[in-house]
Amino acid sequence: MSTPHDASTLAIRFNEPLPRRGKPLAEVVARVERDVIADSNKLYHPMYMGHQVSPPVPAAVWMEMVTAAVNNSTAVWEMSPTATVIEARVIRWLCELAGLPPESGGTLTTGGTEATFTALLAARGAALPDAWSDGISANPPVLVYGEQAHYAVTRAAGELGLGMKNAIAVPTRDYRMDVRALRETLDRLQREGRRVMAVVATAGSTPTGSFDDLAAIGALCAERGHWFHVDAAHGGSALFSATHAKRLAGVSRASSIAWDPHKMMLMPLQAGVLLVRDERAMLDGAFAQKAPYLFHDAGADERVWDQGTRSFLCSRRADALKLWVALQRHGADGFGALYDRLCETTRALYEELEKRPDFETLHEPESNILCFRYIGRDADDAFNLRLRERWNRSGDGWITTTLLGGKRVLRVTMMNPRTTREHVARLVEGLARMASER
Repeated sequence: MSTPHDASTLAIRFNEPLPRRGKPLAEVVARVERDVIADSNKLYHPMYMGHQVSPPVPAAVWMEMVTAAVNNSTAVWEMSPTATVIEARVIRWLCELAGLPPESGGTLTTGGTEATFTALLAARGAALPDAWSDGISANPPVLVYGEQAHYAVTRAAGELGLGMKNAIAVPTRDYRMDVRALRETLDRLQREGRRVMAVVATAGSTPTGSFDDLAAIGALCAERGHWFHVDAAHGGSALFSATHAKRLAGVSRASSIAWDPHKMMLMPLQAGVLLVRDERAMLDGAFAQKAPYLFHDAGADERVWDQGTRSFLCSRRADALKLWVALQRHGADGFGALYDRLCETTRALYEELEKRPDFETLHEPESNILCFRYIGRDADDAFNLRLRERWNRSGDGWITTTLLGGKRVLRVTMMNPRTTREHVARLVEGLARMASER
């Protein structure tokens, strides 16, 4: 699944002077096969159940080559006439799927971290309209988030100049934001006279794949006039599923949504998306740049097609093309079936573990992520960490680990539709056998 070598060993392999003369193509290709591909992670292997990185669908892989060959930059319409329009269409499809209004819009991003940062930049523009020109005042607004949120949220607090002490974590219950605790937090902040810049909910958390109660949180934000950001980087693709779309009930209330097709839609990196309820929040609140050599003002009733006015990037790959082609090839229903398949396989793992006294599960899976522990023979945190390391080095499979509730746990993310119940059973039996050999 992965290389048996450590980073230092691999570094020796590539410790060479800058090539001054070119080599025959056959020699270069042979070295790529021998020195690069051989020790890369094998995401297509059905026993790879590691991080939230996908084995990409072939249609999107093929389109990557077309995108690179055409090499149009999508910052400005005139530099990429078709890809810019296609990006706008893909964004429109996703906005409609999320139930956002006609004035909604967005942009492709490098991933959920950039999408969340851009969304919160727009939220800062709404809370502090003069921040772009005057900077942050001595009394910055507060960012409120659930304690299971991705690190992108607290990173944004620092990057936006709010300061980490103005990022307030709300406790979770069953790995979801506690709505009652959120209300109490907002009440306290109101009594203290502190402005709330945004409330961030998570749809498909990184540790457990859990979904916050978006309907309740969204209603609370609407009641109080707070910007409501949904980090659906992992779980947004549930909207394609007739079975799992209900987990995103209430997402239509969002002011902004981060969504990563390079996760559960199995797009090649990179393919993130930011959707905003009112596209003017990005044009006016997030970015206010002037560059007459690139951007040209549209008429009063004209849409601004230049995506560079909605994005951090100027040199932008036409990543929307692979997403558009994949949707043409498989359709929304195809991606819904794919999402269901990954969740069903994770459920099979949960059921397998529940039958065994030597393992414990930490939660019931809501998506394709599951955390569990080996508990046979008084195994402790250190043992579980070593078990994961031995398993990954064995070449029989690949999983991850995290801390959950103060415990070291084993963590699986099902990203490969080729993984079956038989592979799940092989994982459990293999871990149990290895644990008994200590």
